[in-house]
Parts: sequence; structure tokens; C-alpha cells
Amino acid sequence: MQRTASAGRGPVRYGPPAPEPGLPVLPELAAVLAAAAGRTDAEPPGGGPALRAAAAGYWERRGLHGDAGCVTAAPGAQPLLAALMAACGGDILMPRPCPAWWVPQARILGRPAYHVPTPAECGGVPDPYALLETVRRVRAEGGDPKLLLLCLPDDPTATVAPPEVVHEVCEAAASEGLHIVSDETWSATVHRPYQAVLLSPAEMYPGQVTVLVDLAGGYTPAAWPVAVARFPLTEYGAGLRARTLDILTALGAAVTGPVAEAATYALGEPEPVTARTVAATALHARVAAAAHRAVLASGALARPPQAGRHLYVDLGPLRTGLAARGVTDSMDLEDHLSTRLGGPVPGGHRFGDDMSGLRVRIATAGLLGATPEQRLESLTAAEPLELPHVAGALSSLGSAFGELR
Repeated sequence: MQRTASAGRGPVRYGPPAPEPGLPVLPELAAVLAAAAGRTDAEPPGGGPALRAAAAGYWERRGLHGDAGCVTAAPGAQPLLAALMAACGGDILMPRPCPAWWVPQARILGRPAYHVPTPAECGGVPDPYALLETVRRVRAEGGDPKLLLLCLPDDPTATVAPPEVVHEVCEAAASEGLHIVSDETWSATVHRPYQAVLLSPAEMYPGQVTVLVDLAGGYTPAAWPVAVARFPLTEYGAGLRARTLDILTALGAAVTGPVAEAATYALGEPEPVTARTVAATALHARVAAAAHRAVLASGALARPPQAGRHLYVDLGPLRTGLAARGVTDSMDLEDHLSTRLGGPVPGGHRFGDDMSGLRVRIATAGLLGATPEQRLESLTAAEPLELPHVAGALSSLGSAFGELR
């Protein structure tokens, strides 16, 4: 904060990155929202019966049984997770790196948050032995760890954790009495489902896992905030849901009526919604793979992206060339690449990573075009990588990284 005060940049600089441009709204989804535009009432706190029933059906189709009584909805993942953290109580454990908004949520609540070492090959899931060691260390220091946050598939690394690793870390968490919140926002965006098997912790430990999904991951525009959570079908789960609902009520965190109608439609997964999700996932997969090749050609390191709309790049091998440009940490790197590429390239420090590390997250959304028309053309093109605006963006990305060798 002190380093950037002269530039007029305050604490918000350490918050989540700016929202990324999305694909044009699906016409059928826009029609549902427009038809409900005259609705003047908001949903009740936690969501109305139709929205919650649609969410329960969404999980039922994925083998997680339940009904509307175990579901809660909120206007976005941020207020929903904040309410969950507050309802769980205790200290919070999370991977490193992790989604950019997790640590700020814990800080707002005044809750200690501890990062657990997370090997790159583990798909964003902490090492189970490191988790056990962290829990015992925190307790020895007088702390009270009660909650483990996971992200499957992982944001920011866009990788999928191997099922055996998920099982081991959930077993470790359960042995220490931790409740698990599994953020599965990107579960509908796995690039090649036949290669990356996605396993929800709720499939293994249904009594100790709350699943959270932000519909902006694969179903609705980010400008229409709505997220849903499925609580365990246990006495503890019912109590946790009730406390979460109390907090959402106190915050006035209710989903707006028209957005609730659109979310209910999307969660039903009709053919237009599933077709758009499949097409968008295929597009982001192709662009992410091309971006991955470009950064590897520069000598940087990155795990192959497997889901979502990002890839996480480690420029440690280029440290000498970066130092010659005055880039010595992830904040410098963010400034340099954001200026060079003309768009936000958030550094690893935003995701809880070490400031001294030279890591950034690259978003594929910004490579699809500068206008809604260009992004729609990218979605519908048979060969999107050959479109001038996509090819140009990928070329600029490759040149920016190539200059750093």
C-alpha cells in the first residue's frame, strides 16, 4: 500500500482482479430475464422455492441427492461464502494459491486464514500431510481451525485435482473435524472430461461438505449475480444452513426477482443452455491451449489448463531478464504485463501466493475480442484461432512473454 500510495492506489489494489469481459448473453436466457423484468419483488433470503428446487435438481443429476430444503441462494458467491464462513466460525484453511476473494472475505470477518502448501501437480488441493501439520500447528498456537476451503476445478490454476488426492485431503480434513466448503463453480467447464475426472468431496463425505456454485462460471453472465449452496443432509448441515440464512437476511443479500427467474431456467439445464456451455468451454479450451503454448515457448512454466478460462504462469525461469526491466516481484510483474498487453494480468500475490514469486494468471476471455461482436464471432467460428482478432491477441501475448527471455 505504501509503495503505491503516490499513484493513488489504495487497499483495493490487493483485492480481486477486475471482472473479465464475457461472451454475449444467450438469447433464450435474455428472454427469460426480459419476461420477468416487470417483477417488483425480490426473492426471499436464501432464494424462493422454484430457484432452490432447480438447484436441488442440478445436484440430483450429479448424484448428490437432496431437496430444496438443503439449498440456499445468494446474489453472488462472495456474500454466500462470507455468510458460510461466519456461520461455521473458527479459523479458516485454504490452498496457496486460492481464489482472489477468499482472503479478503476472511479478513472482513476478522477470521484468521492459513494457507496450506499446495503442490502444482495437485490441481489446487493442498497436500494432505501439510494440511494435518498446519491444523496441529494452529491448534498448538491456540487457534481453532474449523473450515477448509477447496476449489474444484481450481481457480486460479485452471487445473483438476486427481481423485485420489481429493480423497486423501478430505480424509485428512474429516479426521481433524474440519467442515469442507467445496467451490465447484468451474465444474461445468472441464475442457476434456474424458481426460480429467472431476470428483466432488461431497461424493465421499456427504455429511461434512457444503458445495458452492457461482452460476457465472458456466451458466449466467457475471453481471447477473447468483450463487447456490448445497448443505449436508444432517443435523449439523441443517443448523449451518439456518445460521447462514440468518446472516444473509441480516445483510439483505437477496437475489433479485428477474435474475432468479433466469437462474432457475439455467439450473434446469435446457438444451440452449447446455449447448452454449459446451460451445463456450470448447472455445476457451482451444484459446487456453494456444496461450499455454505461447508462454511455454518463452521459457516460462505453466501446467496445462484443464478447466475454466485461465492459466497460471510461473516466470521464475525468466527472473534475470525480468530483473533487467526492474521486475522483481509479482506486483512489478502485474504492472509490466498489464501495461504491455493493455489489460489486467493479475499477479500471484492477489491469489495468496508469495509476493517474491513471479507468477501471474492469464485470462482467456480477453483474447476472444474487444467487442461483443468479435467475441460472438469467436464463439461461432469453426476455426477461432484463425480469426484476426484472436490471432493478433495470441501473437501479442507470445511477443510480450518472448521479450522477457
